Amino acid sequence: MPLLIELKQRARRLKAEAFALYLAARHPRTPRYAKLLAAAIVAYAFSPVDLIPDFIPVLGYLDDLVLIPLGLALVIRLIPSAVLAECRSAAADAFTPGNKPVSYAAGAFIVMIWLTLAALGMIWLYGVFADAPVSP
Repeated sequence: MPLLIELKQRARRLKAEAFALYLAARHPRTPRYAKLLAAAIVAYAFSPVDLIPDFIPVLGYLDDLVLIPLGLALVIRLIPSAVLAECRSAAADAFTPGNKPVSYAAGAFIVMIWLTLAALGMIWLYGVFADAPVSP
């Protein structure tokens, strides 16, 4: 049980760190190259699409366990320490219990993806069964 609690705490810290980098990417004192890299890494970290799909044994979690932390570490080195401290403080405030950051735009986007996939699946199923011969 302690391992599960530790993993949950690490995941919470990783989410807070990624949110801090998201805030740093929008901060006016962050250099442009760091903003671009931070935005790309945060978008990839929260994206449902992986470079290596998770269903591939061992390699599927390689990007989650290696690539994302390496990318976060690189971006952290590129952002000025004062800006990073300010953004980490804001992220810690946002991740206090009972105060989760909510993005309705991101939620709507994901719902649209699922609705589109469902519609495409129904169109495909209709095509499969519409062409099937009917037996008496």
